[in-house]
Amino acid sequence: MTAIYASHSTQARGRLVPEEESTFRSCFQRDRDRIIHASAFRRLKHKTQVFIEHEGDYYRTRLTHSIEVAQVARTIAGALHLNPELTEAVALAHDLGHTPFGHTGEDALSALMKPYGGFDHNAQAIRIVTDLERHYAAFDGLNLTWETLEGLAKHNGPVTGVVPWALEEYNSQHDLELNTFASAEAQVAAIADDVAYNHHDLHDGLRAELFSTDELAALPILNACFEEVDEIYPGLNYYRRRHEALRRFFGVLVEDVIHFAQARLMELQPQSVEDIRSAGKTIIRFSDDVFSDLKVIRSFLFVRMYRAPSVIEMRAQVTQVVNELFPHFMSHPEQLPKQWRKDVQAADGETALARIVSDYISGMTDRFALQEHERLLA
Repeated sequence: MTAIYASHSTQARGRLVPEEESTFRSCFQRDRDRIIHASAFRRLKHKTQVFIEHEGDYYRTRLTHSIEVAQVARTIAGALHLNPELTEAVALAHDLGHTPFGHTGEDALSALMKPYGGFDHNAQAIRIVTDLERHYAAFDGLNLTWETLEGLAKHNGPVTGVVPWALEEYNSQHDLELNTFASAEAQVAAIADDVAYNHHDLHDGLRAELFSTDELAALPILNACFEEVDEIYPGLNYYRRRHEALRRFFGVLVEDVIHFAQARLMELQPQSVEDIRSAGKTIIRFSDDVFSDLKVIRSFLFVRMYRAPSVIEMRAQVTQVVNELFPHFMSHPEQLPKQWRKDVQAADGETALARIVSDYISGMTDRFALQEHERLLA
């Protein structure tokens, strides 16, 4: 049974371009399906999570990360009696705007785009699903429901201060009410992102041998997980032991979110999704104790993984790739693919051209960016 404060598909606010409703799928199911079939979603297969895509077949990519986020999100949504289709749609689409080479690529592109309004991967996700996916006859983008777009724009909280240009551009024609919190479903997608990467970054760091199992077992939360595994399975194989411990760590995070959210919902007693939006605080989050422990784990990962010498070396290499591709296309826009040249011809000024080049580069996969750099600039 869906909760009274959940987002109900029968009460959805509709799409920018009106469409006939499906006879067998809810509007949020259609959103999810359109996201899965989008070109930008397929490209996540070859986009960095932490390790560059070609560094190993076993590391997470943006695609596998997004699937893990959706799995966690559906679990939490089910426990809280929220709308699973809307939750999954936001979870699957939340990383569509990421550049090649993960946050390293985004940092490089943000610096290059600073004179032209900047670059923000959350705003870019909105740009992709409202404009850059150009496959449908009746509209640009995917023509998603207001609720899914709101979730993409605000899953990390209200958008205050300077609004990224890509988000402001769309919001001017379809008000996403950026100053309020998002639905509980979008908040679930956001916390599921945290659960997923806190878990799988530890797993990938172990596989890359950037730290040891013993170091992991000394961290908060994980120490109790390893102790439980050792008590139940004494003498367990090295790989199975750490997998069992990380599996328990994963479960601790999910259960903490569910129990804390249930307590907050009991306290708030929301009677509608609008009560969630106007609550003035995030409803779906970790408890203070777990959040504090996760800060210790994140600090460990920052030093031992995200700033490991091998990772830093690769960051420098791929930063150079982005730094050289951008000015090259700015000087030679005729070398953009044929389907981009119509936009180039219509571009009014340097800023418009820079945003087209940014759209093109940010949509590249790791491997394609490396190949293009080799082809055009080596």
